[in-house]
Parts: sequence; structure tokens; C-alpha cells
Amino acid sequence: RDGAAAAARARERAGFQLVVHAARAAGPLPRAIVARIFLGKLTRWPDGQPALPVDLPPTSSVRARFSEEVLGRSVATVRAYWQQRIFSGQDVPPPEQPSAEQVFEHVRAQPGAVGYVAADARLPHGVRAVEVAP
Repeated sequence: RDGAAAAARARERAGFQLVVHAARAAGPLPRAIVARIFLGKLTRWPDGQPALPVDLPPTSSVRARFSEEVLGRSVATVRAYWQQRIFSGQDVPPPEQPSAEQVFEHVRAQPGAVGYVAADARLPHGVRAVEVAP
């Protein structure tokens, strides 16, 4: 019970919560693993399922917080990183969804999906929040 309260306080401080499909294991995800998934460097979960990140739009304040806290980069820097990867034919960035509702739909529809929404967003059925561990 105290662990859940601490996780909620951490989400509030971060300004976002990481969300995954409800069938995915609920344990904390190390920040480095989440960053590797969102930067296209890690494409599969440990169980072999494709890791499918989804972003909010570049103008989203939640995306700005997520980028700074998890990726350690500004949204502009992350976009430049992806432009370079696209240009070199390496990869494409995660799809962008315009709202938390669409992030939830994306995550609920794909068991390997992972996204983020505002810390105070109410999670619908089929989606669970997971802690981002240091």
C-alpha cells in the first residue's frame, strides 16, 4: 500500500505516467529500458513481444516532461535524433497520438505498446500504469 502511494507521488512529480497493455507485467521498468524503447534501440520486451512506443504530439507539455525525465533530452533534440535516423534509413520514430484517449486506444489495441499520459489521467479498462524506476 505504501509502495502504491510512493509511486503515485513519483508520477505527480514527473508530470506523466507510463502506460502499458493490461496484460503486461506490472513491475517497474528501469528508465534506461524505457529510453531505449522510445529511441528505437530496444525493439522487443524480455518476453520477445515487439515493444511498440507511442508518443504524444511535440507541442504536448506531458511529452516535454517525459522527454526530459526519461530520455534526458528536449523534444527538439529527440526530433532531431529521429530525423537523422530517418535520413540514414535506420528507423522511423514512434507514432504520435493527439490525445491521452488515443494513446490509451493504441496501448489497449496492441499488447506490446507503451505510452505516457498526464500524471492525473484516469486509466481506462485494458491499460495499466507502470513505474519508471531510476
